[in-house]
Amino acid sequence: MEARFGGLAAILASGGAPASAQATTVHWLRASSFVPASDVLLKGEITRECQKALGIKLAVETINANDVQARITSSIQSGSGPDIVNVVNNWAHLYSESLAEVDDVAEELGNSQGGFYETSRLAAYDGKHWLAVPFNITGIQIAYRKSWFAEVGYAKFPETWEQYREAGKKLKAKGRPIGQTLGHTFADAPNFVYPYLWSWGGKEVEPDGKTVALNSRETIEAVKFMAAFWKDAHEEGGLAWDDTSNNRAFLAGTICATNNGASIYLEALRKPHAYQTDAGEPIKDDILHAPLPAGPAGQFSFHIPTSNIVLRYSNNQKSTKEFIRWMSSKPIFEKYFVTLQGFSVGPTTDWEKHPLWDKDPVMLPFRSAARTGRLMGYAGPSSRKAAEVLTKHIIVDMFAKAVQGMPAEDAVKWAEAECLKAYA
Repeated sequence: MEARFGGLAAILASGGAPASAQATTVHWLRASSFVPASDVLLKGEITRECQKALGIKLAVETINANDVQARITSSIQSGSGPDIVNVVNNWAHLYSESLAEVDDVAEELGNSQGGFYETSRLAAYDGKHWLAVPFNITGIQIAYRKSWFAEVGYAKFPETWEQYREAGKKLKAKGRPIGQTLGHTFADAPNFVYPYLWSWGGKEVEPDGKTVALNSRETIEAVKFMAAFWKDAHEEGGLAWDDTSNNRAFLAGTICATNNGASIYLEALRKPHAYQTDAGEPIKDDILHAPLPAGPAGQFSFHIPTSNIVLRYSNNQKSTKEFIRWMSSKPIFEKYFVTLQGFSVGPTTDWEKHPLWDKDPVMLPFRSAARTGRLMGYAGPSSRKAAEVLTKHIIVDMFAKAVQGMPAEDAVKWAEAECLKAYA
Protein backbone atom coordinates (compact mmCIF):
# COMPACT_ATOMS: atom_id res chain seq x y z
CA MET A 1 0.00 0.00 0.00
CA GLU A 2 2.71 2.46 0.98
CA ALA A 3 4.74 1.69 -2.11
CA ARG A 4 1.74 2.19 -4.37
CA PHE A 5 0.89 5.53 -2.80
CA GLY A 6 4.53 6.50 -2.89
CA GLY A 7 4.58 5.85 -6.61
CA LEU A 8 1.47 7.90 -7.16
CA ALA A 9 2.84 10.70 -4.99
CA ALA A 10 6.02 10.71 -7.05
CA ILE A 11 4.04 10.97 -10.27
CA LEU A 12 1.98 13.84 -8.89
CA ALA A 13 5.10 15.62 -7.72
CA SER A 14 7.13 15.14 -10.88
CA GLY A 15 4.36 15.61 -13.40
CA GLY A 16 5.71 12.64 -15.32
CA ALA A 17 3.82 9.63 -16.59
CA PRO A 18 4.90 5.99 -16.07
CA ALA A 19 6.13 4.45 -19.29
CA SER A 20 3.77 1.47 -18.94
CA ALA A 21 0.73 3.71 -19.16
CA GLN A 22 1.72 5.63 -22.28
CA ALA A 23 -0.95 6.01 -24.98
CA THR A 24 -3.65 4.16 -23.04
CA THR A 25 -7.20 5.47 -23.40
CA VAL A 26 -9.64 5.20 -20.50
CA HIS A 27 -13.33 5.83 -21.19
CA TRP A 28 -15.25 7.16 -18.16
CA LEU A 29 -19.05 7.30 -18.44
CA ARG A 30 -20.88 9.62 -16.02
CA ALA A 31 -24.21 11.33 -15.55
CA SER A 32 -24.21 14.99 -16.48
CA SER A 33 -23.66 17.06 -13.36
CA PHE A 34 -26.22 19.44 -11.90
CA VAL A 35 -23.23 21.74 -11.33
CA PRO A 36 -21.95 22.24 -14.91
CA ALA A 37 -18.57 23.62 -13.79
CA SER A 38 -17.57 20.17 -12.55
CA ASP A 39 -18.12 18.60 -15.99
CA VAL A 40 -16.11 21.41 -17.56
CA LEU A 41 -13.27 20.68 -15.15
CA LEU A 42 -13.26 16.94 -15.82
CA LYS A 43 -13.34 17.30 -19.60
CA GLY A 44 -10.74 20.06 -19.60
CA GLU A 45 -8.13 20.49 -16.90
CA ILE A 46 -8.45 17.01 -15.35
CA THR A 47 -8.24 15.31 -18.75
CA ARG A 48 -5.09 17.28 -19.61
CA GLU A 49 -3.47 16.62 -16.26
CA CYS A 50 -4.28 12.92 -16.48
CA GLN A 51 -2.46 12.70 -19.81
CA LYS A 52 0.53 14.52 -18.36
CA ALA A 53 0.72 12.67 -15.05
CA LEU A 54 -0.24 9.14 -16.08
CA GLY A 55 0.12 9.04 -19.83
CA ILE A 56 -3.55 8.13 -19.99
CA LYS A 57 -5.86 9.69 -22.56
CA LEU A 58 -9.03 10.24 -20.57
CA ALA A 59 -12.35 10.28 -22.44
CA VAL A 60 -15.09 11.64 -20.20
CA GLU A 61 -18.59 11.01 -21.55
CA THR A 62 -21.60 12.57 -19.82
CA ILE A 63 -25.20 11.54 -20.44
CA ASN A 64 -28.58 11.98 -18.77
CA ALA A 65 -28.56 10.24 -15.39
CA ASN A 66 -31.70 8.24 -16.15
CA ASP A 67 -29.97 6.72 -19.20
CA VAL A 68 -26.90 5.37 -17.38
CA GLN A 69 -28.34 1.99 -16.41
CA ALA A 70 -29.44 1.25 -19.96
CA ARG A 71 -25.92 1.99 -21.18
CA ILE A 72 -24.40 -0.31 -18.57
CA THR A 73 -26.72 -3.14 -19.53
CA SER A 74 -26.07 -2.79 -23.26
CA SER A 75 -22.31 -2.54 -22.69
CA ILE A 76 -22.23 -5.70 -20.58
CA GLN A 77 -24.32 -7.58 -23.13
CA SER A 78 -22.07 -6.53 -25.99
CA GLY A 79 -18.82 -6.89 -24.05
CA SER A 80 -17.67 -3.42 -25.05
CA GLY A 81 -18.14 0.13 -23.92
CA PRO A 82 -16.80 2.39 -21.17
CA ASP A 83 -14.00 1.15 -18.92
CA ILE A 84 -15.42 2.96 -15.88
CA VAL A 85 -18.97 3.99 -15.07
CA ASN A 86 -19.84 6.35 -12.25
CA VAL A 87 -22.98 4.83 -10.72
CA VAL A 88 -25.37 6.11 -8.07
CA ASN A 89 -26.83 4.49 -4.98
CA ASN A 90 -25.97 0.77 -4.80
CA TRP A 91 -26.22 0.04 -8.51
CA ALA A 92 -22.86 -1.74 -8.31
CA HIS A 93 -24.65 -4.64 -6.60
CA LEU A 94 -26.80 -5.16 -9.70
CA TYR A 95 -23.77 -5.81 -11.91
CA SER A 96 -21.45 -7.65 -9.51
CA GLU A 97 -20.76 -10.60 -11.84
CA SER A 98 -19.60 -8.21 -14.57
CA LEU A 99 -17.19 -6.09 -12.52
CA ALA A 100 -13.42 -6.17 -12.11
CA GLU A 101 -11.87 -6.51 -8.66
CA VAL A 102 -11.07 -3.18 -6.98
CA ASP A 103 -10.49 -4.15 -3.34
CA ASP A 104 -6.99 -2.71 -3.19
CA VAL A 105 -7.98 0.68 -4.61
CA ALA A 106 -10.98 1.06 -2.31
CA GLU A 107 -9.11 0.00 0.82
CA GLU A 108 -6.28 2.41 0.10
CA LEU A 109 -8.67 5.30 -0.37
CA GLY A 110 -10.61 4.65 2.82
CA ASN A 111 -7.51 4.15 4.92
CA SER A 112 -5.80 7.27 3.65
CA GLN A 113 -8.69 9.75 4.00
CA GLY A 114 -10.31 9.20 7.38
CA GLY A 115 -12.55 6.25 6.55
CA PHE A 116 -15.63 5.95 4.39
CA TYR A 117 -19.08 7.15 5.36
CA GLU A 118 -21.39 4.22 5.98
CA THR A 119 -23.47 5.28 2.97
CA SER A 120 -20.45 4.95 0.67
CA ARG A 121 -19.48 1.60 2.15
CA LEU A 122 -22.96 0.10 1.80
CA ALA A 123 -23.23 1.29 -1.79
CA ALA A 124 -19.99 -0.30 -2.93
CA TYR A 125 -19.22 -3.22 -0.58
CA ASP A 126 -21.05 -6.57 -0.57
CA GLY A 127 -19.76 -7.78 2.79
CA LYS A 128 -16.79 -9.61 1.30
CA HIS A 129 -15.45 -7.51 -1.57
CA TRP A 130 -15.54 -3.97 -2.89
CA LEU A 131 -17.66 -3.97 -6.02
CA ALA A 132 -16.77 -0.36 -6.78
CA VAL A 133 -14.60 2.48 -5.51
CA PRO A 134 -16.64 5.13 -3.65
CA PHE A 135 -16.36 8.53 -5.31
CA ASN A 136 -18.63 11.07 -3.62
CA ILE A 137 -21.98 11.67 -1.93
CA THR A 138 -24.54 14.24 -3.00
CA GLY A 139 -26.20 15.58 0.12
CA ILE A 140 -29.98 15.99 0.06
CA GLN A 141 -31.81 18.69 2.02
CA ILE A 142 -35.03 20.63 1.64
CA ALA A 143 -34.45 23.92 -0.15
CA TYR A 144 -37.09 26.40 0.95
CA ARG A 145 -38.12 30.06 0.67
CA LYS A 146 -37.48 31.34 4.18
CA SER A 147 -39.63 34.50 3.83
CA TRP A 148 -42.64 32.54 2.63
CA PHE A 149 -42.48 30.10 5.54
CA ALA A 150 -42.06 33.02 7.95
CA GLU A 151 -45.23 34.57 6.51
CA VAL A 152 -47.27 31.54 7.61
CA GLY A 153 -45.74 31.35 11.06
CA TYR A 154 -42.58 29.29 10.56
CA ALA A 155 -39.48 31.38 11.22
CA LYS A 156 -37.77 28.00 11.63
CA PHE A 157 -38.38 25.20 9.16
CA PRO A 158 -41.04 22.68 10.30
CA GLU A 159 -39.56 19.90 12.42
CA THR A 160 -42.31 17.28 11.97
CA TRP A 161 -44.40 16.03 9.07
CA GLU A 162 -47.54 17.40 10.75
CA GLN A 163 -46.00 20.87 10.90
CA TYR A 164 -44.77 20.61 7.31
CA ARG A 165 -48.24 19.63 6.16
CA GLU A 166 -49.76 22.56 8.07
CA ALA A 167 -47.27 25.05 6.61
CA GLY A 168 -47.62 23.57 3.13
CA LYS A 169 -51.40 23.76 3.26
CA LYS A 170 -51.25 27.47 4.08
CA LEU A 171 -48.69 28.12 1.37
CA LYS A 172 -50.59 26.13 -1.26
CA ALA A 173 -53.63 28.30 -0.50
CA LYS A 174 -51.43 31.26 -1.47
CA GLY A 175 -50.42 29.56 -4.74
CA ARG A 176 -47.06 28.44 -3.33
CA PRO A 177 -47.27 24.63 -2.93
CA ILE A 178 -44.53 22.19 -2.02
CA GLY A 179 -42.87 20.70 -5.11
CA GLN A 180 -42.07 16.99 -5.11
CA THR A 181 -41.94 14.21 -7.69
CA LEU A 182 -43.28 10.71 -7.24
CA GLY A 183 -42.12 9.72 -10.70
CA HIS A 184 -39.54 7.24 -11.96
CA THR A 185 -36.48 9.33 -11.20
CA PHE A 186 -33.08 8.17 -10.07
CA ALA A 187 -32.84 10.70 -7.23
CA ASP A 188 -35.58 13.07 -6.12
CA ALA A 189 -38.40 10.56 -5.69
CA PRO A 190 -36.53 7.82 -3.77
CA ASN A 191 -34.55 10.37 -1.77
CA PHE A 192 -37.89 11.60 -0.47
CA VAL A 193 -40.07 8.52 -0.03
CA TYR A 194 -37.54 6.14 1.54
CA PRO A 195 -36.63 8.33 4.54
CA TYR A 196 -40.26 9.40 4.78
CA LEU A 197 -41.25 5.72 5.12
CA TRP A 198 -38.54 5.05 7.70
CA SER A 199 -39.60 8.05 9.75
CA TRP A 200 -43.00 6.41 10.26
CA GLY A 201 -41.40 3.12 11.30
CA GLY A 202 -42.01 1.41 7.96
CA LYS A 203 -39.31 -0.77 6.46
CA GLU A 204 -38.69 -2.85 3.39
CA VAL A 205 -37.24 -5.92 5.10
CA GLU A 206 -36.20 -7.13 8.52
CA PRO A 207 -32.53 -6.78 9.54
CA ASP A 208 -31.87 -10.27 8.14
CA GLY A 209 -32.26 -8.79 4.66
CA LYS A 210 -34.59 -11.60 3.65
CA THR A 211 -37.93 -11.21 5.38
CA VAL A 212 -40.12 -8.65 3.61
CA ALA A 213 -41.73 -6.47 6.28
CA LEU A 214 -43.34 -3.71 4.21
CA ASN A 215 -46.99 -4.51 4.94
CA SER A 216 -47.25 -3.11 8.44
CA ARG A 217 -49.43 -0.71 10.39
CA GLU A 218 -46.58 1.84 10.23
CA THR A 219 -46.34 1.68 6.44
CA ILE A 220 -50.10 1.97 6.01
CA GLU A 221 -50.19 5.03 8.26
CA ALA A 222 -47.34 6.59 6.27
CA VAL A 223 -49.19 6.01 3.00
CA LYS A 224 -52.47 7.39 4.37
CA PHE A 225 -50.76 10.52 5.62
CA MET A 226 -48.95 10.99 2.31
CA ALA A 227 -52.19 10.85 0.33
CA ALA A 228 -53.69 13.63 2.44
CA PHE A 229 -50.43 15.58 2.64
CA TRP A 230 -50.14 15.52 -1.14
CA LYS A 231 -53.65 16.86 -1.69
CA ASP A 232 -53.35 19.49 1.02
CA ALA A 233 -49.89 20.89 0.35
CA HIS A 234 -48.27 19.69 -2.86
CA GLU A 235 -48.20 20.75 -6.48
CA GLU A 236 -50.25 17.80 -7.71
CA GLY A 237 -48.85 18.04 -11.23
CA GLY A 238 -45.48 17.16 -9.75
CA LEU A 239 -46.44 13.50 -9.66
CA ALA A 240 -44.52 12.75 -12.86
CA TRP A 241 -41.77 15.37 -12.60
CA ASP A 242 -38.21 14.33 -13.41
CA ASP A 243 -35.08 15.30 -11.47
CA THR A 244 -34.92 18.74 -13.09
CA SER A 245 -38.56 19.78 -12.87
CA ASN A 246 -38.48 20.87 -9.24
CA ASN A 247 -35.32 22.90 -9.85
CA ARG A 248 -37.05 24.85 -12.59
CA ALA A 249 -40.24 25.30 -10.58
CA PHE A 250 -38.38 26.56 -7.51
CA LEU A 251 -36.29 29.04 -9.48
CA ALA A 252 -39.44 30.23 -11.27
CA GLY A 253 -41.02 30.99 -7.91
CA THR A 254 -43.93 28.56 -8.28
CA ILE A 255 -43.13 26.26 -5.31
CA CYS A 256 -42.15 27.03 -1.74
CA ALA A 257 -39.91 24.04 -0.99
CA THR A 258 -38.49 20.86 -2.46
CA ASN A 259 -36.25 18.00 -1.39
CA ASN A 260 -33.10 18.34 -3.47
CA GLY A 261 -29.36 18.68 -3.62
CA ALA A 262 -27.81 22.15 -3.42
CA SER A 263 -28.11 22.69 -7.18
CA ILE A 264 -31.06 25.09 -6.88
CA TYR A 265 -29.20 27.42 -4.55
CA LEU A 266 -25.96 27.18 -6.51
CA GLU A 267 -27.73 28.06 -9.76
CA ALA A 268 -29.41 31.03 -8.06
CA LEU A 269 -26.01 32.05 -6.72
CA ARG A 270 -24.47 31.77 -10.18
CA LYS A 271 -27.15 33.91 -11.85
CA PRO A 272 -28.48 36.33 -9.22
CA HIS A 273 -30.02 38.65 -11.81
CA ALA A 274 -31.84 35.84 -13.61
CA TYR A 275 -33.65 34.47 -10.57
CA GLN A 276 -35.42 37.06 -8.47
CA THR A 277 -38.26 37.34 -5.98
CA ASP A 278 -41.51 39.17 -6.64
CA ALA A 279 -39.92 42.19 -4.97
CA GLY A 280 -37.05 42.15 -7.45
CA GLU A 281 -34.43 40.84 -5.01
CA PRO A 282 -32.08 37.92 -5.81
CA ILE A 283 -33.83 34.68 -4.88
CA LYS A 284 -30.52 33.34 -3.57
CA ASP A 285 -30.95 35.52 -0.50
CA ASP A 286 -34.28 33.88 0.32
CA ILE A 287 -33.10 30.25 0.20
CA LEU A 288 -32.19 28.10 3.18
CA HIS A 289 -31.71 24.34 3.61
CA ALA A 290 -33.12 21.96 6.20
CA PRO A 291 -33.28 18.19 6.71
CA LEU A 292 -36.47 16.24 6.12
CA PRO A 293 -38.89 16.49 9.05
CA ALA A 294 -39.23 13.82 11.72
CA GLY A 295 -42.01 11.26 11.92
CA PRO A 296 -43.25 9.05 14.75
CA ALA A 297 -40.13 6.85 14.46
CA GLY A 298 -37.57 9.65 14.13
CA GLN A 299 -35.73 11.64 11.50
CA PHE A 300 -33.99 9.98 8.55
CA SER A 301 -32.18 10.86 5.34
CA PHE A 302 -31.16 9.19 2.09
CA HIS A 303 -28.27 10.90 0.32
CA ILE A 304 -26.87 9.85 -3.05
CA PRO A 305 -23.56 8.01 -3.02
CA THR A 306 -21.71 7.55 -6.30
CA SER A 307 -19.05 4.94 -7.00
CA ASN A 308 -16.84 4.04 -9.92
CA ILE A 309 -17.28 0.53 -11.28
CA VAL A 310 -14.67 -1.06 -13.54
CA LEU A 311 -16.20 -3.33 -16.16
CA ARG A 312 -14.64 -6.78 -16.41
CA TYR A 313 -14.67 -6.70 -20.20
CA SER A 314 -12.26 -3.74 -20.18
CA ASN A 315 -8.83 -4.37 -21.65
CA ASN A 316 -7.49 -1.42 -19.65
CA GLN A 317 -8.12 -2.58 -16.10
CA LYS A 318 -4.64 -1.77 -14.80
CA SER A 319 -4.64 1.75 -16.25
CA THR A 320 -8.25 2.25 -15.24
CA LYS A 321 -7.53 1.43 -11.61
CA GLU A 322 -4.48 3.67 -11.66
CA PHE A 323 -6.63 6.50 -12.96
CA ILE A 324 -9.18 5.99 -10.17
CA ARG A 325 -6.36 6.11 -7.60
CA TRP A 326 -5.08 9.33 -9.12
CA MET A 327 -8.53 10.93 -9.47
CA SER A 328 -9.39 10.11 -5.85
CA SER A 329 -6.11 11.40 -4.45
CA LYS A 330 -6.49 14.57 -2.40
CA PRO A 331 -4.65 16.99 -4.73
CA ILE A 332 -6.75 15.97 -7.74
CA PHE A 333 -10.12 15.28 -6.11
CA GLU A 334 -9.90 18.62 -4.31
CA LYS A 335 -10.17 20.47 -7.63
CA TYR A 336 -13.37 18.59 -8.41
CA PHE A 337 -14.68 19.04 -4.86
CA VAL A 338 -14.18 22.80 -4.97
CA THR A 339 -16.05 23.22 -8.27
CA LEU A 340 -19.07 21.54 -6.68
CA GLN A 341 -19.13 24.11 -3.84
CA GLY A 342 -20.56 21.57 -1.39
CA PHE A 343 -23.13 20.03 -3.77
CA SER A 344 -21.27 16.75 -3.29
CA VAL A 345 -18.88 15.77 -0.53
CA GLY A 346 -16.12 13.22 -0.66
CA PRO A 347 -16.82 9.57 0.19
CA THR A 348 -14.58 9.88 3.25
CA THR A 349 -14.85 12.00 6.38
CA ASP A 350 -11.67 14.03 5.74
CA TRP A 351 -13.56 16.33 3.37
CA GLU A 352 -15.61 17.75 6.24
CA LYS A 353 -12.43 19.59 7.28
CA HIS A 354 -12.01 21.46 4.01
CA PRO A 355 -11.98 25.30 4.27
CA LEU A 356 -14.67 25.51 1.58
CA TRP A 357 -17.25 25.04 4.33
CA ASP A 358 -16.23 28.33 5.96
CA LYS A 359 -17.31 30.37 2.92
CA ASP A 360 -21.10 30.11 2.80
CA PRO A 361 -23.34 29.42 5.83
CA VAL A 362 -26.26 28.52 3.54
CA MET A 363 -24.31 25.42 2.48
CA LEU A 364 -23.33 24.29 5.99
CA PRO A 365 -26.23 21.79 6.36
CA PHE A 366 -24.53 19.70 3.65
CA ARG A 367 -21.16 19.52 5.41
CA SER A 368 -21.83 16.43 7.51
CA ALA A 369 -25.25 15.40 6.16
CA ALA A 370 -23.80 12.11 4.90
CA ARG A 371 -23.30 10.93 8.48
CA THR A 372 -27.06 10.51 8.94
CA GLY A 373 -27.78 8.75 5.66
CA ARG A 374 -29.22 5.30 5.17
CA LEU A 375 -29.64 3.40 1.93
CA MET A 376 -32.43 1.46 0.29
CA GLY A 377 -33.01 -1.93 1.89
CA TYR A 378 -33.01 -0.61 5.44
CA ALA A 379 -33.46 -2.24 7.98
CA GLY A 380 -31.58 -4.94 6.09
CA PRO A 381 -28.34 -4.54 4.14
CA SER A 382 -28.24 -2.53 0.95
CA SER A 383 -28.17 -5.64 -1.19
CA ARG A 384 -28.68 -6.50 -4.83
CA LYS A 385 -32.30 -7.28 -4.02
CA ALA A 386 -32.73 -3.85 -2.44
CA ALA A 387 -31.21 -2.34 -5.59
CA GLU A 388 -33.78 -4.21 -7.66
CA VAL A 389 -36.65 -2.81 -5.55
CA LEU A 390 -35.23 0.67 -6.02
CA THR A 391 -34.67 0.27 -9.77
CA LYS A 392 -38.24 -0.96 -10.24
CA HIS A 393 -39.52 2.08 -8.31
CA ILE A 394 -41.65 -0.13 -6.05
CA ILE A 395 -41.58 2.07 -2.95
CA VAL A 396 -42.08 5.24 -4.99
CA ASP A 397 -44.99 3.70 -6.88
CA MET A 398 -46.62 2.59 -3.63
CA PHE A 399 -46.99 6.23 -2.63
CA ALA A 400 -47.83 7.38 -6.15
CA LYS A 401 -50.71 4.90 -6.39
CA ALA A 402 -52.11 6.15 -3.09
CA VAL A 403 -52.00 9.83 -3.98
CA GLN A 404 -53.83 8.96 -7.19
CA GLY A 405 -56.66 7.40 -5.24
CA MET A 406 -55.81 3.77 -4.50
CA PRO A 407 -56.66 2.87 -0.87
CA ALA A 408 -53.55 2.82 1.30
CA GLU A 409 -54.01 -0.83 2.25
CA ASP A 410 -54.21 -1.86 -1.41
CA ALA A 411 -51.16 0.21 -2.38
CA VAL A 412 -49.15 -1.42 0.40
CA LYS A 413 -50.32 -4.92 -0.55
CA TRP A 414 -49.30 -4.27 -4.15
CA ALA A 415 -45.84 -3.08 -3.08
CA GLU A 416 -45.44 -6.00 -0.70
CA ALA A 417 -46.17 -8.46 -3.51
CA GLU A 418 -43.60 -6.77 -5.74
CA CYS A 419 -41.00 -6.81 -2.95
CA LEU A 420 -41.64 -10.51 -2.32
CA LYS A 421 -40.80 -11.18 -5.99
CA ALA A 422 -37.56 -9.21 -5.67
CA TYR A 423 -36.50 -10.90 -2.43
CA ALA A 424 -37.55 -14.42 -3.49
